[in-house]
Amino acid sequence: MAKKIQKDDLNVSQIQKDFNEKGKQYKEGDLIFMFNLKCIMDYKTPLMQEWTNIDLPIFDTSEQQLFDRKLNEATKNITGWSEEDLKMKFLSFILDLGNLTPEGNIVTFFDKIISTTVEGIKLTVKSDFMMAMGVLDVVRTPYFHFQEYKPSKNPKGDPMGQLLEAFLIAQEVNKNGLPMYGVEIIGANCRFVIMEGKEYCISEPYSCVKRDDLLKIIGMFRKFKEILMTRLILV
Repeated sequence: MAKKIQKDDLNVSQIQKDFNEKGKQYKEGDLIFMFNLKCIMDYKTPLMQEWTNIDLPIFDTSEQQLFDRKLNEATKNITGWSEEDLKMKFLSFILDLGNLTPEGNIVTFFDKIISTTVEGIKLTVKSDFMMAMGVLDVVRTPYFHFQEYKPSKNPKGDPMGQLLEAFLIAQEVNKNGLPMYGVEIIGANCRFVIMEGKEYCISEPYSCVKRDDLLKIIGMFRKFKEILMTRLILV
């Protein structure tokens, strides 16, 4: 049974106003200090091992052609791409190959501003990509992919800090105690992140312009979709 969507979960217009007028972007270190977070540095939490220990995906003919074309384009051009170039020319196709697409009440959102108060502190962040239970532009339960796309040249802000803010907001909104999954992408470099309670684990980096690494990234996207549909969705 699908969950009923409630429009007061995240008031989009008020959130936008708060972000424009009062939004403060915290660095990773700020959030560690403010919320007593702990970073697990050895990449070996059980959930991270489950996520990274996967077989590389096998593509059909059309998928293989798309993969080869986008890898070639990124290898030649990614260092010069803006944030929008990175999204539209490359990452949107990689998300499709990774099966991170809408299904049922699972909706994908781009550039969605989310906000709530966590332990008395107002947090507001723009999520570059998010998968959530929702309908149209209304977010009900955020699950994944607070994917902070940043160009390799002149990136703005602290992507890991923004990702952690999104996790903290999602934990407060969801109130289900389930782990949060996400990805930080800066240029060609990609790191996977899982947050459980106050602890977060960051994977080793993968390069979007190395064939085997990009296959691993796509495989991990597909693995997350399996985790989402079988363990994270509460009905």
